[in-house]
Amino acid sequence: MTSTNLTRVEAAHRSQLLDVAHYDVTLNLHDAEYFDTRTVVDFQVKQAGSTFIDLRADKLIDATLNDTALPTDSYDAEAGIQLEDLEPGDYTLVVNAKVKYSRTGEGLHRFVDPADNQPYLYTQFETADAKRVFACFDQPDLKATYSLHFDAPADWKLITNSPVEERDGLRHAEIDVPLSTYLVALCAGPYHEVRDTWRGELTEHPENGTEAGQLEVPLGLYCRASLADALDHQRLFTETKQGFDFYHRNFGFAYPFGKYDQVFVPEFNAGAMENAGCVTIRDEYVFSSQATHYKYERRADTILHELAHMWFGDLVTMDWWDDLWLNESFATWAAAISQAEETEYDTAWVTFANVEKAWAYQQDQLPTTHPISTDASDIETVEQNFDGITYAKGASVLKQLQAYVGRENFFAGVRRHFKAHAWGNATFADLLGHLEEASGRDLSFWAQQWLKTTGVNTLRIETEEDGTITAAKLVQTGDTLRRHRLAVGGYSLSGDSVERVEHFELDIEGAETELPQLVGKQRPDFLLPNDDDLTYCLIELDEASRDFMVGHIDKFADPMARTLCWSTAWEMTRAGKMRARDFVALVARGAQAETELAVLERVLLQARNAQRNFAAPEWASHSTMLADTLLHGAQNSSPERAIIYTEALAKLPLTNGTRDYLQSVLDTSDDAGLRWSAVAALAADGAIEDVEEIVAKQLDLDNSATGHQFALRAKAAVNTAESKQALWNELVAGQLGNREMTSKLEGMVYPGADDYLPTAKFYEVAEDIWGAKSHEVALTTVTGLFPSWDISEEGIARADKFLERDLPGGLRRTIVEQRDRVARALRNQQVDAG
Repeated sequence: MTSTNLTRVEAAHRSQLLDVAHYDVTLNLHDAEYFDTRTVVDFQVKQAGSTFIDLRADKLIDATLNDTALPTDSYDAEAGIQLEDLEPGDYTLVVNAKVKYSRTGEGLHRFVDPADNQPYLYTQFETADAKRVFACFDQPDLKATYSLHFDAPADWKLITNSPVEERDGLRHAEIDVPLSTYLVALCAGPYHEVRDTWRGELTEHPENGTEAGQLEVPLGLYCRASLADALDHQRLFTETKQGFDFYHRNFGFAYPFGKYDQVFVPEFNAGAMENAGCVTIRDEYVFSSQATHYKYERRADTILHELAHMWFGDLVTMDWWDDLWLNESFATWAAAISQAEETEYDTAWVTFANVEKAWAYQQDQLPTTHPISTDASDIETVEQNFDGITYAKGASVLKQLQAYVGRENFFAGVRRHFKAHAWGNATFADLLGHLEEASGRDLSFWAQQWLKTTGVNTLRIETEEDGTITAAKLVQTGDTLRRHRLAVGGYSLSGDSVERVEHFELDIEGAETELPQLVGKQRPDFLLPNDDDLTYCLIELDEASRDFMVGHIDKFADPMARTLCWSTAWEMTRAGKMRARDFVALVARGAQAETELAVLERVLLQARNAQRNFAAPEWASHSTMLADTLLHGAQNSSPERAIIYTEALAKLPLTNGTRDYLQSVLDTSDDAGLRWSAVAALAADGAIEDVEEIVAKQLDLDNSATGHQFALRAKAAVNTAESKQALWNELVAGQLGNREMTSKLEGMVYPGADDYLPTAKFYEVAEDIWGAKSHEVALTTVTGLFPSWDISEEGIARADKFLERDLPGGLRRTIVEQRDRVARALRNQQVDAG
């Protein structure tokens, strides 16, 4: 039995064996180190057999099954609590246990705010960590109802999936709709609260038969008391209500969970979590320093992503985690389309093309790439699939599917899906059937081509010309040739602006597709396959288009066309088809003209990556092109753009000019975030004589939780052999909380660190780290400590030697991916040098 790493086979066996009716859970939250948990679970056994219930407790106090005591001395969290020789019938299991609060963001996490010494609690249960708080059958298809009881300090707020009432000295909540265990939530502490109400209308659609009507949903926002002044609740409520408007207009099913609370919580590992009616969001999204438009846009994307999950994931839930992609891909797609059509972020698809797709392309070119619909044999495998394939590629192909069947047919299929499977579990095959019914199209080929295969196609346009275009075709390459719905665009220079002069949509399949639409016409200056970014592909430009892009990227009027140029240039750089120094030069020439701040942040990050990892080291160590570009942008841009440039240059090796500029930021800026960026950069550079003193002064000005994280990063950035060795030892020992660990890992690899890091020692400790820590912590630690800075044949050989060992699957995958990134960097350095 593998309770802590449940397999699909074991989960299927439990589903066949039993139905779960109800959980009654009581938590005592008064102690600062441990909490007491009592679970009463009612379930029915459908056929004779043995199974187990999941619980990860520090101490199992007692357990009874239908009033018969179960042994406690043999309890092992790896195996769960054994339930042997069950006969068909009704059962009641009572479990009492004691559990230590989490510091890793898993289970029930406890955090003490340094600003006011107040404690804050929250739960995080996905993928299968409800068992860290109460005894449960911790898999998505065993839904149940819940009675929750909390014994907690009187001045705390308790926020959970349903409204909380107080009686008999306890707080109580009833979840009277079927819910998977991973979607149950609790937040507790002296949270600051703001309330509002969404009032809107459910649009009637023929697919669901629901009559249109006026609706109201109570809304709540919560954050730590020390962040209350920074909580921009009006903006947050506006964006939340816009999401409710869009989804009620298109989904055809009323919001199903009564009230809707969003709780900004500290030290959160992910962006947010879709707990039904009680969404948890990382509280870095409560901006205590100046935030760029891009950060607001990404926060709105997160808000709309989690809201979409209330229907897709919570109301209708996957049977098992092999359909995880569908939950996350749908929510990612829904967030982008609702942002673009309902909010001020009307260029959300441009951001999607540049940010999400870059993530997907990178993941899809790793040796560990996997199909969108992929292996989910056990929980550990599932947890490593929260990646660019599951989120970004999946959302990209859903966008492609929407283009193929048509927008209204797509939504009609979704509405059929909600009606058919509300409160239950479903598979992708179910959704595909509903889309086929709505559109009248056979989609079986689509599922096979796009969901069951790996890799990304490359598309290019080839023409023959004699004054005008005499022949044109679109060529598709890749291991699997797929059917695409796409657009072809032509762009030409008109004055100082590059404008679209040609555009048409078509379906393609196979290696070559003729383009008669171009024949007989003057060739545009620039030909763009996948205009408007309808499909998921890489773009290969013909020589004339590539040269035109390099010379005119700053003149493209359409932001989508321009971002596809940036994306294409970056993918060419990653592939070794454009020298890294040439990509840096392209950014230096075009960055100031980029109007989309999300794209600007991304291309500056890519330029920094190109210089640090892909450029020949000799050129990179002497070139000041990127530093000069960023410094000019920081000093000569609007305040919002200046933040973007300043944050980027703080991660580069400093020049005399950037060092002086960051010193002035430290001395004069009233923005705490920028000052902390300056401290870390100057500390890594050796420009601060007493880092501890400067950090202490900054903490006097910014004693927030974020300030303390930045302080850890700054001290970790100090580049001496002694400080790096002490930092390494601390990270390997693994006694840090999750956010302490990530802050120190970030500081560890600031510019100038490479010569001080114990490269070879990683392979002496990696297996121990993986075996001793939870998956979340182990993955973060191993990824952060991997010697990615050692871009050399010797470094690759060390990784290859390590991979000869018999390693756990998750550790092997992590090392293979990191090794591939180093190998790509080495190849590109050789290209750049040539």
